[in-house]
Amino acid sequence: MLYRKIASVIEEHLRLDSDRILLVDGARQVGKTYIIRYLGKKLFPNFIELNMVEDSIGDQLFLNTKTVEDFYLQVSMLAGDKMGKKEDTLIFLDEIQAYPHLLTLLKFLRQDNRYTYIASGSLLGVTLSETTSIPMGSIRKIRMFPLDFEEFLYANGMNETVLQALRQKFENMETLEEPMHNKMMDLFRKYLLAGGMPDAVNTYIQEKNIFMVREIQREIHDYYAADASKYDEERRLKIRRIYDLIPSNLENKKKRVVAQRIENKKGKTFADYEDEFEYLISAGIALAVQAISTPVFPLIESSGKNLLKLYLNDVGILSAILYGTNIRAILDDVKSINLGSVYESVVASELAAHGHRLFYYDNRNRGEVDYLIDDYDSLSVVPIEVKSGKDYTVYSALNTFVKNEDYHITKAYVLSNTREIKTKGKIIYIPIYFVMFL
Repeated sequence: MLYRKIASVIEEHLRLDSDRILLVDGARQVGKTYIIRYLGKKLFPNFIELNMVEDSIGDQLFLNTKTVEDFYLQVSMLAGDKMGKKEDTLIFLDEIQAYPHLLTLLKFLRQDNRYTYIASGSLLGVTLSETTSIPMGSIRKIRMFPLDFEEFLYANGMNETVLQALRQKFENMETLEEPMHNKMMDLFRKYLLAGGMPDAVNTYIQEKNIFMVREIQREIHDYYAADASKYDEERRLKIRRIYDLIPSNLENKKKRVVAQRIENKKGKTFADYEDEFEYLISAGIALAVQAISTPVFPLIESSGKNLLKLYLNDVGILSAILYGTNIRAILDDVKSINLGSVYESVVASELAAHGHRLFYYDNRNRGEVDYLIDDYDSLSVVPIEVKSGKDYTVYSALNTFVKNEDYHITKAYVLSNTREIKTKGKIIYIPIYFVMFL
Protein backbone atom coordinates (compact mmCIF):
# COMPACT_ATOMS: atom_id res chain seq x y z
CA MET A 1 0.00 0.00 0.00
CA LEU A 2 1.25 3.47 -0.90
CA TYR A 3 2.16 5.75 1.99
CA ARG A 4 -0.08 8.84 2.06
CA LYS A 5 0.43 11.67 4.53
CA ILE A 6 -3.29 12.43 4.60
CA ALA A 7 -3.94 8.98 6.10
CA SER A 8 -2.71 10.13 9.51
CA VAL A 9 -5.02 13.16 9.36
CA ILE A 10 -8.03 10.99 8.51
CA GLU A 11 -7.17 8.36 11.11
CA GLU A 12 -6.68 10.92 13.86
CA HIS A 13 -10.04 12.51 13.04
CA LEU A 14 -11.85 9.17 13.06
CA ARG A 15 -10.30 8.12 16.35
CA LEU A 16 -11.44 11.31 18.05
CA ASP A 17 -15.04 11.91 19.03
CA SER A 18 -15.14 14.97 16.81
CA ASP A 19 -18.19 17.18 16.59
CA ARG A 20 -17.66 17.52 12.84
CA ILE A 21 -17.90 15.12 9.90
CA LEU A 22 -14.75 14.86 7.80
CA LEU A 23 -15.21 15.76 4.14
CA VAL A 24 -12.33 14.73 1.85
CA ASP A 25 -12.18 16.79 -1.34
CA GLY A 26 -9.95 16.25 -4.36
CA ALA A 27 -9.70 15.34 -8.01
CA ARG A 28 -10.82 11.92 -9.09
CA GLN A 29 -8.21 9.17 -9.27
CA VAL A 30 -6.03 10.65 -6.50
CA GLY A 31 -6.88 7.83 -4.08
CA LYS A 32 -9.60 9.25 -1.82
CA THR A 33 -11.86 6.20 -1.89
CA TYR A 34 -9.00 3.74 -1.44
CA ILE A 35 -7.48 5.40 1.63
CA ILE A 36 -10.86 5.96 3.33
CA ARG A 37 -11.92 2.37 2.64
CA TYR A 38 -8.60 1.06 4.00
CA LEU A 39 -8.79 3.11 7.21
CA GLY A 40 -12.51 2.52 7.64
CA LYS A 41 -12.11 -1.24 7.59
CA LYS A 42 -9.06 -0.99 9.84
CA LEU A 43 -10.73 1.12 12.53
CA PHE A 44 -14.38 0.00 12.49
CA PRO A 45 -15.86 -3.52 12.68
CA ASN A 46 -18.85 -2.25 10.69
CA PHE A 47 -17.87 -0.32 7.56
CA ILE A 48 -20.64 0.80 5.20
CA GLU A 49 -19.67 2.33 1.86
CA LEU A 50 -22.25 4.19 -0.22
CA ASN A 51 -21.29 5.51 -3.66
CA MET A 52 -23.68 8.30 -4.60
CA VAL A 53 -22.65 8.49 -8.27
CA GLU A 54 -23.45 4.80 -8.68
CA ASP A 55 -26.76 5.34 -6.90
CA SER A 56 -27.61 8.37 -9.08
CA ILE A 57 -27.29 6.31 -12.26
CA GLY A 58 -28.82 3.21 -10.71
CA ASP A 59 -31.55 2.75 -8.12
CA GLN A 60 -31.53 6.41 -6.96
CA LEU A 61 -32.35 5.37 -3.42
CA PHE A 62 -30.96 8.61 -2.00
CA LEU A 63 -32.31 10.98 -4.65
CA ASN A 64 -35.11 12.29 -2.43
CA THR A 65 -33.67 11.44 0.96
CA LYS A 66 -34.09 14.67 2.93
CA THR A 67 -34.52 13.48 6.54
CA VAL A 68 -32.38 11.50 8.98
CA GLU A 69 -35.08 8.85 9.32
CA ASP A 70 -35.34 8.35 5.56
CA PHE A 71 -31.56 8.13 5.30
CA TYR A 72 -31.36 5.41 7.94
CA LEU A 73 -34.15 3.52 6.21
CA GLN A 74 -32.34 3.54 2.85
CA VAL A 75 -29.04 2.49 4.45
CA SER A 76 -30.77 -0.34 6.28
CA MET A 77 -31.99 -1.73 2.95
CA LEU A 78 -28.38 -1.99 1.79
CA ALA A 79 -26.49 -2.82 4.97
CA GLY A 80 -28.89 -3.13 7.89
CA ASP A 81 -26.83 -5.95 9.43
CA LYS A 82 -23.83 -3.59 9.75
CA MET A 83 -25.62 -0.73 11.49
CA GLY A 84 -24.27 -1.11 15.00
CA LYS A 85 -23.30 1.75 17.31
CA LYS A 86 -21.42 5.01 16.80
CA GLU A 87 -18.16 3.62 18.14
CA ASP A 88 -18.14 0.56 15.86
CA THR A 89 -19.93 1.76 12.70
CA LEU A 90 -18.54 4.06 10.02
CA ILE A 91 -20.78 5.15 7.15
CA PHE A 92 -18.80 6.41 4.15
CA LEU A 93 -20.63 8.61 1.64
CA ASP A 94 -18.46 8.51 -1.46
CA GLU A 95 -18.92 10.95 -4.38
CA ILE A 96 -21.36 12.95 -2.26
CA GLN A 97 -21.40 15.79 -4.81
CA ALA A 98 -23.85 13.68 -6.86
CA TYR A 99 -26.51 14.56 -4.29
CA PRO A 100 -25.90 18.10 -2.97
CA HIS A 101 -28.83 17.83 -0.55
CA LEU A 102 -26.89 15.17 1.38
CA LEU A 103 -24.30 17.83 2.27
CA THR A 104 -27.05 19.68 4.10
CA LEU A 105 -28.22 16.42 5.68
CA LEU A 106 -24.75 15.88 7.18
CA LYS A 107 -25.55 18.55 9.75
CA PHE A 108 -28.56 16.64 10.99
CA LEU A 109 -26.80 13.28 10.88
CA ARG A 110 -24.10 14.76 13.05
CA GLN A 111 -26.66 16.15 15.49
CA ASP A 112 -28.40 12.78 15.66
CA ASN A 113 -24.97 11.28 16.47
CA ARG A 114 -26.06 7.66 15.97
CA TYR A 115 -23.10 6.60 13.79
CA THR A 116 -19.68 7.84 12.70
CA TYR A 117 -19.56 9.40 9.23
CA ILE A 118 -17.04 10.39 6.60
CA ALA A 119 -17.66 11.71 3.10
CA SER A 120 -15.62 12.37 -0.02
CA GLY A 121 -16.12 13.89 -3.42
CA SER A 122 -14.87 16.16 -6.15
CA LEU A 123 -16.09 19.64 -7.04
CA LEU A 124 -17.09 20.09 -3.42
CA GLY A 125 -16.20 23.78 -3.51
CA VAL A 126 -18.69 24.40 -6.30
CA THR A 127 -21.28 22.06 -4.79
CA LEU A 128 -21.11 23.70 -1.37
CA SER A 129 -21.46 27.16 -2.93
CA GLU A 130 -24.64 26.00 -4.65
CA THR A 131 -26.05 24.25 -1.57
CA THR A 132 -29.01 26.13 -0.11
CA SER A 133 -28.00 25.39 3.49
CA ILE A 134 -24.27 24.96 4.02
CA PRO A 135 -23.64 22.77 7.09
CA MET A 136 -21.25 25.24 8.72
CA GLY A 137 -19.76 23.95 11.95
CA SER A 138 -20.77 20.38 11.14
CA ILE A 139 -18.10 19.50 8.57
CA ARG A 140 -14.34 19.68 8.31
CA LYS A 141 -13.13 19.82 4.71
CA ILE A 142 -9.63 18.73 3.70
CA ARG A 143 -8.16 18.35 0.22
CA MET A 144 -6.27 15.36 -1.14
CA PHE A 145 -3.72 15.62 -3.96
CA PRO A 146 -1.74 13.14 -6.06
CA LEU A 147 1.38 11.74 -4.37
CA ASP A 148 3.92 14.46 -3.75
CA PHE A 149 7.64 13.83 -4.23
CA GLU A 150 8.22 12.78 -0.62
CA GLU A 151 5.42 10.18 -0.88
CA PHE A 152 6.96 9.01 -4.17
CA LEU A 153 10.26 8.46 -2.36
CA TYR A 154 8.50 6.28 0.22
CA ALA A 155 6.91 4.32 -2.64
CA ASN A 156 10.42 3.69 -3.99
CA GLY A 157 11.66 2.19 -0.74
CA MET A 158 13.11 5.22 1.01
CA ASN A 159 12.38 5.01 4.73
CA GLU A 160 11.57 7.59 7.38
CA THR A 161 15.12 7.65 8.73
CA VAL A 162 16.52 8.71 5.36
CA LEU A 163 13.77 11.28 4.81
CA GLN A 164 14.39 12.77 8.25
CA ALA A 165 18.10 13.00 7.48
CA LEU A 166 17.33 14.77 4.21
CA ARG A 167 15.01 17.19 5.99
CA GLN A 168 17.74 17.93 8.51
CA LYS A 169 20.14 18.65 5.65
CA PHE A 170 17.64 21.09 4.17
CA GLU A 171 16.94 22.84 7.46
CA ASN A 172 20.68 23.23 8.10
CA MET A 173 21.29 24.26 4.49
CA GLU A 174 23.86 21.49 4.04
CA THR A 175 24.78 20.22 0.58
CA LEU A 176 24.33 16.49 -0.09
CA GLU A 177 27.31 14.38 -1.03
CA GLU A 178 27.51 13.80 -4.78
CA PRO A 179 26.37 10.11 -4.75
CA MET A 180 23.26 11.00 -2.72
CA HIS A 181 22.58 14.05 -4.87
CA ASN A 182 22.78 11.91 -8.01
CA LYS A 183 20.39 9.38 -6.46
CA MET A 184 17.92 12.12 -5.56
CA MET A 185 18.08 13.63 -9.04
CA ASP A 186 17.52 10.19 -10.56
CA LEU A 187 14.42 9.67 -8.43
CA PHE A 188 13.22 13.21 -9.12
CA ARG A 189 13.43 12.64 -12.88
CA LYS A 190 11.55 9.36 -12.50
CA TYR A 191 8.89 11.25 -10.56
CA LEU A 192 8.58 13.59 -13.56
CA LEU A 193 7.75 10.50 -15.62
CA ALA A 194 5.54 8.58 -13.21
CA GLY A 195 3.85 11.53 -11.53
CA GLY A 196 1.69 11.06 -8.47
CA MET A 197 -1.50 9.33 -9.59
CA PRO A 198 -1.68 6.18 -7.42
CA ASP A 199 -2.49 3.80 -10.29
CA ALA A 200 0.42 5.16 -12.35
CA VAL A 201 2.84 5.01 -9.40
CA ASN A 202 1.85 1.46 -8.49
CA THR A 203 2.28 0.38 -12.10
CA TYR A 204 5.67 2.08 -12.29
CA ILE A 205 6.83 0.40 -9.05
CA GLN A 206 5.56 -3.05 -10.00
CA GLU A 207 6.14 -3.18 -13.74
CA LYS A 208 8.80 -0.54 -14.60
CA ASN A 209 6.98 -0.30 -17.94
CA ILE A 210 6.66 3.26 -19.27
CA PHE A 211 4.12 2.20 -21.89
CA MET A 212 1.76 0.90 -19.19
CA VAL A 213 2.31 4.00 -17.04
CA ARG A 214 1.55 6.28 -20.00
CA GLU A 215 -1.62 4.37 -20.80
CA ILE A 216 -2.94 5.04 -17.30
CA GLN A 217 -1.97 8.71 -17.48
CA ARG A 218 -3.64 9.15 -20.87
CA GLU A 219 -6.82 7.50 -19.60
CA ILE A 220 -6.94 9.83 -16.60
CA HIS A 221 -6.23 12.85 -18.79
CA ASP A 222 -8.97 11.90 -21.25
CA TYR A 223 -11.38 11.26 -18.39
CA TYR A 224 -10.65 14.66 -16.86
CA ALA A 225 -11.09 16.36 -20.22
CA ALA A 226 -14.42 14.68 -20.91
CA ASP A 227 -15.95 14.87 -17.43
CA ALA A 228 -18.07 17.98 -16.86
CA SER A 229 -21.41 16.25 -16.56
CA LYS A 230 -23.15 19.02 -14.64
CA TYR A 231 -22.84 21.44 -17.57
CA ASP A 232 -24.51 21.66 -20.96
CA GLU A 233 -22.69 20.69 -24.15
CA GLU A 234 -21.53 24.23 -24.99
CA ARG A 235 -19.97 24.77 -21.59
CA ARG A 236 -18.37 21.32 -21.57
CA LEU A 237 -16.66 22.16 -24.86
CA LYS A 238 -15.28 25.39 -23.38
CA ILE A 239 -14.00 23.52 -20.33
CA ARG A 240 -12.31 20.94 -22.52
CA ARG A 241 -10.78 23.64 -24.71
CA ILE A 242 -9.26 25.43 -21.70
CA TYR A 243 -8.01 22.14 -20.26
CA ASP A 244 -6.52 21.00 -23.56
CA LEU A 245 -4.71 24.34 -23.97
CA ILE A 246 -2.80 24.03 -20.68
CA PRO A 247 0.24 22.12 -22.02
CA SER A 248 0.66 24.44 -25.01
CA ASN A 249 0.24 27.53 -22.82
CA LEU A 250 3.04 26.25 -20.60
CA GLU A 251 5.34 26.02 -23.60
CA ASN A 252 4.87 29.75 -24.28
CA LYS A 253 7.25 32.29 -22.78
CA LYS A 254 4.55 33.94 -20.65
CA LYS A 255 2.70 30.68 -19.89
CA ARG A 256 -0.46 32.48 -18.86
CA VAL A 257 -3.95 31.88 -20.19
CA VAL A 258 -5.10 34.26 -22.91
CA ALA A 259 -8.89 34.43 -22.92
CA GLN A 260 -9.12 35.34 -26.60
CA ARG A 261 -7.35 32.12 -27.59
CA ILE A 262 -9.87 29.83 -25.90
CA GLU A 263 -12.41 30.12 -28.70
CA ASN A 264 -10.26 32.29 -31.00
CA LYS A 265 -12.67 35.19 -30.51
CA LYS A 266 -11.51 38.75 -30.09
CA GLY A 267 -12.89 40.70 -27.17
CA LYS A 268 -13.27 37.70 -24.90
CA THR A 269 -12.19 38.24 -21.27
CA PHE A 270 -11.73 36.10 -18.18
CA ALA A 271 -15.21 37.05 -17.04
CA ASP A 272 -16.61 35.20 -20.06
CA TYR A 273 -15.13 31.93 -18.76
CA GLU A 274 -15.51 32.37 -15.02
CA ASP A 275 -17.58 29.20 -14.52
CA GLU A 276 -15.26 27.13 -16.70
CA PHE A 277 -12.16 28.20 -14.75
CA GLU A 278 -14.00 27.57 -11.49
CA TYR A 279 -14.86 24.05 -12.61
CA LEU A 280 -11.28 23.12 -13.55
CA ILE A 281 -9.83 24.56 -10.35
CA SER A 282 -12.51 23.26 -7.97
CA ALA A 283 -12.39 19.82 -9.56
CA GLY A 284 -8.69 19.74 -8.67
CA ILE A 285 -7.61 18.86 -12.21
CA ALA A 286 -5.96 22.25 -12.80
CA LEU A 287 -3.84 24.35 -10.46
CA ALA A 288 -4.30 28.11 -10.71
CA VAL A 289 -1.40 30.52 -10.19
CA GLN A 290 -2.63 34.09 -9.91
CA ALA A 291 -0.60 37.16 -10.90
CA ILE A 292 0.36 39.80 -8.35
CA SER A 293 2.14 43.06 -9.12
CA THR A 294 2.50 44.33 -5.54
CA PRO A 295 3.74 41.37 -3.50
CA VAL A 296 3.04 42.29 0.11
CA PHE A 297 2.17 39.84 2.89
CA PRO A 298 -0.44 38.39 2.98
CA LEU A 299 -0.59 37.81 -0.74
CA ILE A 300 -4.35 37.27 -0.86
CA GLU A 301 -4.84 40.97 -0.09
CA SER A 302 -2.81 41.93 -3.15
CA SER A 303 -4.45 39.56 -5.63
CA GLY A 304 -6.90 40.69 -8.24
CA LYS A 305 -5.13 40.90 -11.58
CA ASN A 306 -6.89 39.04 -14.38
CA LEU A 307 -3.71 37.19 -15.30
CA LEU A 308 -3.70 33.49 -14.63
CA LYS A 309 -1.47 30.51 -15.24
CA LEU A 310 -2.96 27.02 -15.18
CA TYR A 311 -0.96 23.87 -14.53
CA LEU A 312 -2.11 20.25 -14.71
CA ASN A 313 -2.56 18.67 -11.31
CA ASP A 314 -0.05 15.91 -12.07
CA VAL A 315 3.39 16.26 -13.64
CA GLY A 316 3.24 12.70 -14.98
CA ILE A 317 0.21 13.56 -17.11
CA LEU A 318 2.05 16.60 -18.48
CA SER A 319 5.23 14.68 -19.33
CA ALA A 320 3.08 12.00 -21.01
CA ILE A 321 1.51 14.65 -23.25
CA LEU A 322 4.82 16.33 -24.07
CA TYR A 323 7.16 13.35 -24.47
CA GLY A 324 5.06 10.18 -24.71
CA THR A 325 7.09 7.05 -24.05
CA ASN A 326 10.43 8.70 -24.90
CA ILE A 327 11.87 8.70 -21.39
CA ARG A 328 15.32 9.83 -22.56
CA ALA A 329 14.07 13.42 -22.88
CA ILE A 330 13.82 13.57 -19.10
CA LEU A 331 16.19 10.92 -17.77
CA ASP A 332 19.15 12.04 -19.88
CA ASP A 333 18.50 15.78 -19.41
CA VAL A 334 18.80 16.30 -23.19
CA LYS A 335 20.19 19.78 -23.90
CA SER A 336 17.82 20.46 -26.79
CA ILE A 337 14.77 19.75 -24.59
CA ASN A 338 13.50 22.59 -22.41
CA LEU A 339 12.06 21.08 -19.25
CA GLY A 340 11.02 24.46 -17.86
CA SER A 341 7.28 23.81 -17.97
CA VAL A 342 7.73 20.35 -16.41
CA TYR A 343 9.86 21.70 -13.57
CA GLU A 344 7.43 24.54 -12.93
CA SER A 345 4.53 22.09 -12.91
CA VAL A 346 6.09 19.85 -10.30
CA VAL A 347 6.82 22.86 -8.09
CA ALA A 348 3.21 24.05 -8.46
CA SER A 349 1.84 20.66 -7.41
CA GLU A 350 4.28 20.40 -4.49
CA LEU A 351 3.43 23.85 -3.13
CA ALA A 352 -0.30 23.20 -3.53
CA ALA A 353 -0.02 19.84 -1.74
CA HIS A 354 1.76 21.61 1.12
CA GLY A 355 -1.14 23.99 1.55
CA HIS A 356 0.17 27.07 -0.25
CA ARG A 357 -2.05 29.27 -2.37
CA LEU A 358 -0.23 29.86 -5.64
CA PHE A 359 0.78 33.29 -6.91
CA TYR A 360 3.40 34.65 -9.27
CA TYR A 361 4.95 38.08 -9.71
CA ASP A 362 4.09 39.93 -12.90
CA ASN A 363 5.36 43.39 -13.68
CA ARG A 364 5.49 44.75 -17.21
CA ASN A 365 8.71 46.68 -16.57
CA ARG A 366 10.47 44.33 -14.15
CA GLY A 367 9.52 40.90 -15.50
CA GLU A 368 8.16 37.81 -13.75
CA VAL A 369 9.05 35.57 -10.82
CA ASP A 370 7.69 32.02 -11.01
CA TYR A 371 6.08 31.69 -7.56
CA LEU A 372 5.33 33.69 -4.46
CA ILE A 373 4.32 32.10 -1.17
CA ASP A 374 3.48 33.55 2.24
CA ASP A 375 5.95 33.01 5.08
CA TYR A 376 3.90 33.22 8.27
CA ASP A 377 6.99 33.10 10.49
CA SER A 378 8.55 36.27 9.10
CA LEU A 379 5.24 37.77 7.92
CA SER A 380 6.77 38.33 4.51
CA VAL A 381 6.61 36.99 0.97
CA VAL A 382 9.05 34.35 -0.30
CA PRO A 383 9.75 34.45 -4.06
CA ILE A 384 10.70 31.19 -5.79
CA GLU A 385 12.40 30.89 -9.17
CA VAL A 386 12.57 27.53 -10.96
CA LYS A 387 15.40 26.73 -13.37
CA SER A 388 15.70 23.53 -15.39
CA GLY A 389 18.92 24.36 -17.26
CA LYS A 390 22.47 25.35 -16.40
CA ASP A 391 21.76 29.11 -16.47
CA TYR A 392 20.29 28.95 -13.00
CA THR A 393 21.97 32.23 -11.93
CA VAL A 394 20.24 34.25 -14.68
CA TYR A 395 17.11 35.89 -13.24
CA SER A 396 17.10 39.67 -13.58
CA ALA A 397 13.50 39.95 -12.34
CA LEU A 398 14.31 38.14 -9.09
CA ASN A 399 17.36 40.33 -8.43
CA THR A 400 15.28 43.46 -8.85
CA PHE A 401 12.49 41.95 -6.78
CA VAL A 402 14.52 41.17 -3.65
CA LYS A 403 16.21 44.60 -3.71
CA ASN A 404 12.88 46.42 -3.54
CA GLU A 405 12.68 47.62 0.07
CA ASP A 406 8.90 48.10 -0.20
CA TYR A 407 8.46 44.31 -0.47
CA HIS A 408 10.34 43.50 2.78
CA ILE A 409 11.83 40.32 1.31
CA THR A 410 13.99 38.37 3.78
CA LYS A 411 14.82 35.40 1.55
CA ALA A 412 14.21 33.95 -1.90
CA TYR A 413 14.81 30.50 -3.38
CA VAL A 414 16.22 29.40 -6.72
CA LEU A 415 15.46 25.73 -7.42
CA SER A 416 17.63 23.97 -10.00
CA ASN A 417 19.61 20.83 -10.80
CA THR A 418 22.69 22.16 -9.05
CA ARG A 419 23.99 20.16 -6.10
CA GLU A 420 25.57 22.86 -4.00
CA ILE A 421 23.48 24.89 -1.57
CA LYS A 422 24.71 28.46 -1.40
CA THR A 423 23.48 31.90 -0.48
CA LYS A 424 24.06 35.14 -2.35
CA GLY A 425 22.54 38.06 -0.53
CA LYS A 426 18.91 37.18 0.11
CA ILE A 427 18.85 34.48 -2.58
CA ILE A 428 19.29 30.84 -1.56
CA TYR A 429 20.21 28.26 -4.21
CA ILE A 430 18.90 24.79 -3.47
CA PRO A 431 18.51 21.53 -5.48
CA ILE A 432 15.09 21.11 -7.09
CA TYR A 433 14.28 18.00 -5.02
CA PHE A 434 14.29 20.05 -1.79
CA VAL A 435 11.01 21.60 -2.92
CA MET A 436 9.44 18.75 -0.90
CA PHE A 437 10.47 20.57 2.31
CA LEU A 438 9.27 24.06 1.45
